[in-house]
Amino acid sequence: METIAAIATPHAEGGISVIRISGDRAIEIAEKVFSPIGDKKVAEMKGYTAAYGEIRDGEKRLDDGVLLVYRAPHSYTGENVAEISCHGGLYITKRILSACISAGAAPAQAGEFTKRALLNGKLSLTQAEAVADIISAQNEQFLLCSKAQREGSLYRRISAVSEKLLSIVTLIQAWIDYPDEMEDDFDGKLEEQKLRGAKEELDSLIGSFGVGQLMREGIPCAIVGRPNVGKSTLMNLLSGEERSIVTDIEGTTRDIVEETVMLGDVMLRLADCAGIRETEDIVEGIGVERMLKKVDLSALIFAVFDGSRELSSDDMRLIEKLRDKNVICIINKSDLPQKIDKTKLYDAFGEYIEISAKSPEAIETVTAEIKKKSGLYKLDTGAGFIANERQRKCAVEARDFIEEAYNALCSGVTLDAVGIMCENALDRLYELNGENVSEAVIDSVFKRFCVGK
Repeated sequence: METIAAIATPHAEGGISVIRISGDRAIEIAEKVFSPIGDKKVAEMKGYTAAYGEIRDGEKRLDDGVLLVYRAPHSYTGENVAEISCHGGLYITKRILSACISAGAAPAQAGEFTKRALLNGKLSLTQAEAVADIISAQNEQFLLCSKAQREGSLYRRISAVSEKLLSIVTLIQAWIDYPDEMEDDFDGKLEEQKLRGAKEELDSLIGSFGVGQLMREGIPCAIVGRPNVGKSTLMNLLSGEERSIVTDIEGTTRDIVEETVMLGDVMLRLADCAGIRETEDIVEGIGVERMLKKVDLSALIFAVFDGSRELSSDDMRLIEKLRDKNVICIINKSDLPQKIDKTKLYDAFGEYIEISAKSPEAIETVTAEIKKKSGLYKLDTGAGFIANERQRKCAVEARDFIEEAYNALCSGVTLDAVGIMCENALDRLYELNGENVSEAVIDSVFKRFCVGK
């Protein structure tokens, strides 16, 4: 493969920039553009060592900096790697990259360093995908999960299921090929148990996909209620700024105001919706219709009720709309004398929280309820999870083949048919981990990487 080079740091001004070179000729190319101070020679540098010196393009001195050398196979890519650290100006960084390319390197494609780590056996495909997730992580919980993925947590879980299936396939094949030489009868009950355990493990992993998506992309939330219950005040409290207009005039919010906010370790995609009520105002009516649609698209709904007023017909209409939804029921204005019938809210939602959205202390109460309702508090960050649609598709297809194999074994279908179903499940799991995957799949995975990683 060609020796490649790219800027590994963001394309912006900073204290330093790093140009990464990887491939058989990495040390040779680095020697053409970097001259260590003193008698040290680049070609003689050992792995995991550094040198200070001049960075040159032919005879022209470009900058001074530091060269780091990693010798194959003990590097990120498994190849010889050289990294040049220079001053962090955009112009000088691009000049040094150009010098490396003139010296014989090819420009790296998106994710090509990590792709080479995969092809050289340094990472599994799920570990490689976790690298991109670590880079894009926007909260502590998702970062911890992605770091565990990078260390092989998902790979190990999938491998354990694969081992169960492989043992079944091997036993079935032995029975088909050498029935007279098998000492014991075929224990179908034991194999049924293995298949049931494999299916349960994949069901658990597939169930983790939704939580993983919420951690990565944020929880889509709708703040709903009748006019003047404090929806906009709650929106402003959670977002930390005045995103929504707050007045005593009903119907102030006529359209959806959206904001992405971090609440502790939880990322929310908040939508402050128009108040639900019967209205002859055409514009406000459109806002109410959009609110009702937003409810159907939200993973979590903040249903806000005014504790200082009795439940109205609009409140009851909202309660009916929200049945069977994932709702945090909020009784707002707890600082005022209470008139609301809390029993009806408890009957509808099972529980509720009482806050004053004007009080900063309300954030802690709401945050605790969000973690409970979203399921994020249940997630073991070190256990491994399904992180993207490609992984989910493979896991679902493998689970379905395992279920078919289990049903077939229980109903007395011939062992060769059961074995084929187990082999199909194995193919999907090998594809998930990258042990048996096409080049097209690998290319699609690395399209979302940045150049230089």
